[in-house]
Amino acid sequence: MQTQSQEIPSALAAPSCPAASLRKPSLESGDHLTRHEFELRYAAIPDLKKAELIEGVVYMPSPVRAEEHGNPHADLIGWMGFYRAYTPGIRVSADPTIRLDLDNAPQPDAVLYIESRLGGSAKIDGDGYLAGGPELVAEIAASNVSIARNSKLRVYRRNNIREYIIWREEDRDFDWFVLRQGQYEPLAPGADGVLRSEVFPGLWLDAPALLRSDLAGVLQALQRGMASPEHAAFVELLQRRTAQATS
Repeated sequence: MQTQSQEIPSALAAPSCPAASLRKPSLESGDHLTRHEFELRYAAIPDLKKAELIEGVVYMPSPVRAEEHGNPHADLIGWMGFYRAYTPGIRVSADPTIRLDLDNAPQPDAVLYIESRLGGSAKIDGDGYLAGGPELVAEIAASNVSIARNSKLRVYRRNNIREYIIWREEDRDFDWFVLRQGQYEPLAPGADGVLRSEVFPGLWLDAPALLRSDLAGVLQALQRGMASPEHAAFVELLQRRTAQATS
């Protein structure tokens, strides 16, 4: 007797699962993504420590070497942190992802910013990310031809980041740019060779001392800056704004 093949009811059939839907999200250098898609993929890879979206392109740096990046990074954060300790209403962040615009989510090495409630231009959004252009961004770059000196510089300028520091480790040199009339211009040192921030009064930097890893010399120059009348006036202004924000 010939048996008839039984057709499985469609309700009981295994659902169609395209192979693509089973793959884990990936993130590779050179990917072209929107910031939204970049953030989704980045969040889905918890072991990934650093990735950036610059002009819609993903960049993922190589492993960090101590002498070329780790040690300079620590000194830079130490300098900023010392200033923050004596300047209320200022915040320092290391390696934060910043939501700048639809095509850019950089992760700079260090950021110094004024709290938004005190008049700062960046704020912490509902997801805990820094959104908008902070007052000062710093990068440790390999050389003058790095992405920090080119693509990132244009992105930061367009997003009105008022001061931009690039520590070029390979070149043994240091750039501090100030945004003036829509263009970045080099910050000129004083007669004593010290660089003085135009946004953060009292934030002084002995760049030669920083380049030779003389952190004590760096902090001595910073202490002189924080003893200046300009820093005292800035602290007083921030304290007034804090009182107004909490009243």
